[in-house]
Amino acid sequence: MKELLRAARVIARRDCTAVVLSRTFILFLIGPLLPIIIGMVFAGFTEKISSTDLRPVVGIAMTPSDTGRMTAAHERLSARMGPQALVRLRAVPSTPGPRELLARPDSNVVAILSGSVMQPVLTGKTDDLDKLQGDLSLIASAAAMDKALHLIKVERQEVTTSLGAQAQARLLIGRVAQIVMFFLTILLAGMILSNLVEEKTNKIIEILAAAVPIDAIFLGKLMAMLAMSFVGIAFWGGTAFTIFLALKGTTAGLPSPAVGWPMFLILAVVYFAMAYTLLGSLFLGIGAQAATVREVQTLNMPVTMGQMMIFFFASYAVDHMGDPVEMAAAIFPFSSPFTMIARAAQEPAIWPHLVAIVWQGLFVALIIRVGVLLFRRHVMQSGGQWWKRLFRAATG
Repeated sequence: MKELLRAARVIARRDCTAVVLSRTFILFLIGPLLPIIIGMVFAGFTEKISSTDLRPVVGIAMTPSDTGRMTAAHERLSARMGPQALVRLRAVPSTPGPRELLARPDSNVVAILSGSVMQPVLTGKTDDLDKLQGDLSLIASAAAMDKALHLIKVERQEVTTSLGAQAQARLLIGRVAQIVMFFLTILLAGMILSNLVEEKTNKIIEILAAAVPIDAIFLGKLMAMLAMSFVGIAFWGGTAFTIFLALKGTTAGLPSPAVGWPMFLILAVVYFAMAYTLLGSLFLGIGAQAATVREVQTLNMPVTMGQMMIFFFASYAVDHMGDPVEMAAAIFPFSSPFTMIARAAQEPAIWPHLVAIVWQGLFVALIIRVGVLLFRRHVMQSGGQWWKRLFRAATG
């Protein structure tokens, strides 16, 4: 075992150094940040548009006094409800009639409110009337009451603890942790599929197999890709934290998971490593059977669909804590890391996590062992009946 681990460290150091010190790794680090930055810019741009230009404009074709009352009521309501809460109003001529005004090419309103404050008439298309009638009815009611309109003040009774709010906050933390882990896993683990193709094409795998045990090759490559993933996560996490500080963010109102933030973050790192190694060892075994890059590309779609199904299973189990479906998701090794990180957010017990980590580690070892034996038999053309050698000591 000591020789196996030493050989695996040599392979891991070789692969990790080759990846991290390459020029393409810089592009790999920057790549995921570009969609996030573009998305933030686009979100700010669309929010600005929706808060100004996309609010419908309704024409007011009333007497000057009624138009003034409607405008004043709109301003009072907007001050209390927010500028984006109501439609925009614009005075239009009272002649010709609303139908003729809406039919004119230069009309820039979606509907016209005519009549009087006490008896308003809204003219427009059916869909627009359904959307605007409630807002305009509220504005007209406020205008009819003039300055007598006031909002009823709701009495406040503050409490220091709300178990319902705490449960909802912890559920949200569990879901966010699941999504982040899944995003990182699907982004990073898929690269392992093609990890052995180049060595097989260049016959380097035969030299490595003659020098070290094949188990060490698989374990070393898995360790190298995991180390590379942590480098990427450290870069992305540091960038996100820097942006958070630059925007003067605060964590004062952030709820705490059930196990506490220090233990939760430790478990998040461990469960990401377990999710990555579980899927990575499976992908390494599958990809080792592929002979060309084209075959690896063909495998990408079913592998991605499998990852999605695992995530949906674990995500469904979050809302059923303690039920059989949640227990099944915690036991099934590939969904176990995602389920257990959500449990850490909602349940304070630590011992289930220790059991789950040991359980997941055993499956990592089993998957690597099966992958090695299948690789020996189908690629290296050696090994005999692989199921008889499954639990024997790893040899070269």
